[in-house]
Amino acid sequence: MSTSFDARRPPQREVLDDCVHCGFCLPTCPTYAVTGTETESPRGRIYLMDLAAQGTIGVDEAFGEHIDSCLGCLACVTACPSGVQYDRLIESVRPQVERNVARSRADRLFRGLVFALFPYPNRLRVAALGGLVYQRSGLRALVRRLGLLDRLPARLRALESLLPPVTVRALLARTPERTRPPGAARLRVGLLAGCAQRVFFGDVNAATVRVLAAEGCDVLVPRDVQCCGALSVHAGREDEGLARARATIEMFERHRLDVVVANVAGCGSTLKEYGALLADDPAWAERAAAFSATVRDVTELLAELTPQAPRHPVAARVAYHDACHLANAQRVREQPRAVLRAIPGLQLQDVAEAELCCGSAGIYNLVQPVTAEELGQRKAANLEAVAPDVVVTANAGCLLQIRRFLDAGIPVLHPVQLVDASIRGCDPV
Repeated sequence: MSTSFDARRPPQREVLDDCVHCGFCLPTCPTYAVTGTETESPRGRIYLMDLAAQGTIGVDEAFGEHIDSCLGCLACVTACPSGVQYDRLIESVRPQVERNVARSRADRLFRGLVFALFPYPNRLRVAALGGLVYQRSGLRALVRRLGLLDRLPARLRALESLLPPVTVRALLARTPERTRPPGAARLRVGLLAGCAQRVFFGDVNAATVRVLAAEGCDVLVPRDVQCCGALSVHAGREDEGLARARATIEMFERHRLDVVVANVAGCGSTLKEYGALLADDPAWAERAAAFSATVRDVTELLAELTPQAPRHPVAARVAYHDACHLANAQRVREQPRAVLRAIPGLQLQDVAEAELCCGSAGIYNLVQPVTAEELGQRKAANLEAVAPDVVVTANAGCLLQIRRFLDAGIPVLHPVQLVDASIRGCDPV
């Protein structure tokens, strides 16, 4: 049978055939919720993949647009009664699009800029310092007052609006390479410092280290400036992502760890997928599978450990947002809630449309800014509806996206920051 896909890991026929086009995925799909268009739904995209696999349609610009518009949130995977592995399909098709669909010059340049910047913390710090000057000098206020921002392309407007409120001190701060627990160590734990995470959310890393140490973990944070490859993998840049996966495995192998902890949902999801991503590589398959088996999200590990550090009350009404790559890809839903409910005085609120993505999705809010903005506003409205004192979510991209659209008076934190505040007896708000 002729096919429009190239020979390198095309979508598998048996996985395509699992979809019976029942439509249970439709209410959970963000792009279908926004557009109401069949080809912007999981079953619609699977139908297009099936046609391309049969050679009926080409892997061309029109096909690529529908694949690019998918957030990869995987809410459809958890909703599907037939167990369709849409995650495997989209991760096999995105590299096909990257290899075979010609992008416009502007698109290539913008994506090139993103991938020349975000996986490199030192470059990101320089860019963040520039952003800090832009914010503090009054230039940002002037640009907005004169309406110059509205004249920029949508992607550049999104990039500008996602600038986080950072300080020079925070940008220059470094997480200690090793932090020992106050008593005997229960576990030897490695923490992935992340790329944007270590630059923009160093306070989350610091809180993670303090909490793990307080719970009896000997915590190591490798000094390597090493991207785990999550952004590349989720964007279909396969070779780049796999090279970073191998380097990350090597980085952590040097430390003989019991557990590798991630506090960014997208990164943790990819770390857990290394075994599958490198399954075809004889030199790495076994090492990757062994590594992935050690990975835990920080809330997942805290839920597994019997608490040994006392918790002080945190009197706050908290709205928890499920990061897609934690809830759907890692299937970690109850653990963060259990960890938060263990804090005395904390009231955890359910949020409407909890399964709907906030629009961050890796680099999605940069390359698909219009859809991302609509989803961000919708998520912020649902969060504000429960009148929270604080919103929490376990992914760096979600933190940035929700902060952009949420009422400025409501702080947005990582769950581990609330646990840290409770252990230390501080007011997190």
